[in-house]
Amino acid sequence: MTSTTPPPPPPSQPPSDGPPPGGHDGGPPTGGHGHSHSHGPAAPVSRHLRKVIAAVLIPFAAAVVVGLLVLWPGGAPPHERTGVGMDRQTEQGSVTKLEQVDCSDVNVSQPPPTGDTSTPEGRSAQEQATGRCEKATIEVTSGPHAGRTFTEIVQPDASRKLSRGQGVVVAYAPDAPEELQYSVTDVDRKFPLTLLAAIFAVAVVLVGRMRGLMALVALAASFALLTLFILPAILQGSNPLVVAVVGASAIMLIALYLCHGLTARTSVAVLGTLVSLLLIGVLGSVFIGWAALTGNTDDNTGLIHGLYPEIDMSGLLLAGVIIGSLGVLDDVTVTQTSAVWELHQADPSMGRRKLYRAGIRIGRDHIASVVNTLVLAYAGAALPLLLLFSIAQSSVGMVANSELVAEEIVRTLVGSIGLVASVPVTTALAALVVSADKGTGVPVGGAPAARGGKGRRRRKR
Repeated sequence: MTSTTPPPPPPSQPPSDGPPPGGHDGGPPTGGHGHSHSHGPAAPVSRHLRKVIAAVLIPFAAAVVVGLLVLWPGGAPPHERTGVGMDRQTEQGSVTKLEQVDCSDVNVSQPPPTGDTSTPEGRSAQEQATGRCEKATIEVTSGPHAGRTFTEIVQPDASRKLSRGQGVVVAYAPDAPEELQYSVTDVDRKFPLTLLAAIFAVAVVLVGRMRGLMALVALAASFALLTLFILPAILQGSNPLVVAVVGASAIMLIALYLCHGLTARTSVAVLGTLVSLLLIGVLGSVFIGWAALTGNTDDNTGLIHGLYPEIDMSGLLLAGVIIGSLGVLDDVTVTQTSAVWELHQADPSMGRRKLYRAGIRIGRDHIASVVNTLVLAYAGAALPLLLLFSIAQSSVGMVANSELVAEEIVRTLVGSIGLVASVPVTTALAALVVSADKGTGVPVGGAPAARGGKGRRRRKR
């Protein structure tokens, strides 16, 4: 017997806001699932919200394009090579012959050892005088002198050993005597690195499929912007901070929209990332200046400053902080936005406050893992430096006060503050957008509202 009294509509789903919770006739949910698209793409937002988001992002994107056009360098400026460090002309070479020789026969110009092996210098001198060295014959395989050969002596305490047939990188000094123009500076690692990159690309595409392919395209675009715009523009004398902001913004727009689509969900992640980047830029600028960090702390930065003295090295340090934080920020903002969207799909009745509270609980777990990841990444990169301080038995305060470590501390903490701030900012933006979206006529994860029908007539009784 059929009851004439219909069940009241759920208080969280009033009739004026959408269709009945079941199918078009008010019966059980079609397909046995109340939200048939809960794991698919988010439903489109209303036209009004699309206009609001576009009003913010279109001027921002236009400003980024204008910045790219104004600051585009057209290539790195030419300069005379100094022959120092990485500023050397290099060619390719190959080890054609390797033989063992007495170090005493090839190290005749070295000062004789004193017999004291209590120091690293004394042990090295003793090995070079009495040990066995390797005499490598190197053939130059590229450049104007391809086919020329020279010899290289590998000391017994050398950290890098050579093997026959191995590819090497050789430095060319045109002003030196002919027998001293070439020397080995490194080994050729192109093949293993290329193979590893190919394995990475295949793994990303196999697991991520189209999303993975788009991620690789975005990665290529990011690398192109870094090498064709950011680095040459800084070398041309443009302000490193402005270049980094414009370049990082372009990378963010390309990467997020390529990987996640041109949707409101992605746009909210872009807005959250932008706000966090601005916070990182402001904090980085304040504390780099306050801590008197020059950005000129090692041989490489010293060489850059010597070749291009007009480059603001502290600005270059700040640019590195912004660009280095961007990749992790993308991950956090996209995750938080997706979490809020999925929460709304699971329960469309949740208001903005409940959505924010639920999303921020997810974000707290994300904060803990991401901040730890960032700190460990920087610590791992600076591990040899930290080992030196440990060997010297320096105090923690002395280690932290040195500019080399202080740079990493500022870089880590400023980036971490931006990451932490991105969670509530992005969660709040996503909750605001999702809860305010009531104009599409499509409930999140459901079908369009039915016009009339038995369900409507029952409600009117």
